[in-house]
Amino acid sequence: MPKPVVPEEKRRRRRPTKSGTVLSERLIVETALRMLREHGSAGLTARRLGLALDADPSTLYRYFRGMDDLTLAIGDALIGRALEGWEPTGEWRADLREVGLRIHGAYVSHPQAAVLTTSRVTGRANELAADEAVLDILRTAGLPLPDTVRVYHAFIDQTLAFAALDAASLALPSASLRADEDMWRSTYARLPRSTYPRIAEAAPLLATRMVTSAYPTALEMLLDSVAAQLAA
Repeated sequence: MPKPVVPEEKRRRRRPTKSGTVLSERLIVETALRMLREHGSAGLTARRLGLALDADPSTLYRYFRGMDDLTLAIGDALIGRALEGWEPTGEWRADLREVGLRIHGAYVSHPQAAVLTTSRVTGRANELAADEAVLDILRTAGLPLPDTVRVYHAFIDQTLAFAALDAASLALPSASLRADEDMWRSTYARLPRSTYPRIAEAAPLLATRMVTSAYPTALEMLLDSVAAQLAA
């Protein structure tokens, strides 16, 4: 069975670590994010995290039920970073675009963490705040409830799917990433027009676009669909 998490008020009474650090859930998550960025998911273990925090690994279980619970907290922290400082303007399209770009950007800025967390549902405060914000934008715009849920589903999954795809590319070793990007110039651009006429025709544009994220374009297409529905 999972170990019980120590209540917040009891955590605050803990003595500092040997180095004088007072642990908190936020400090543990920030340290885990740094370790993911530097060492990847294989480098994030309770033992290594304890060493980084100068604390016994068992101490982590005062804050999290296990490493999976910590993973959910990391995902929620990324959503919190995305929403930090954001305020709705009342213009549904601008607000939905901003939320989507912020969430996508927060995950892509931590690619190793994104690979771990984009497919997870945390049920934590920041995720709930983001869900509430998106649903409120759509309902306030005038969508009926069934359509609101349909668009919400597409918006969230699209945002996270592109974040996972883009993060997975960024998490590659730099040599592999460069090789993938160069493929559009070294291979696609040289294909014979007689065999691949459409690829040959599009090759210069493909070499430019395919090394960037398609998320902004996909997001605008989704927003166009919502706008058409509202206009109808």
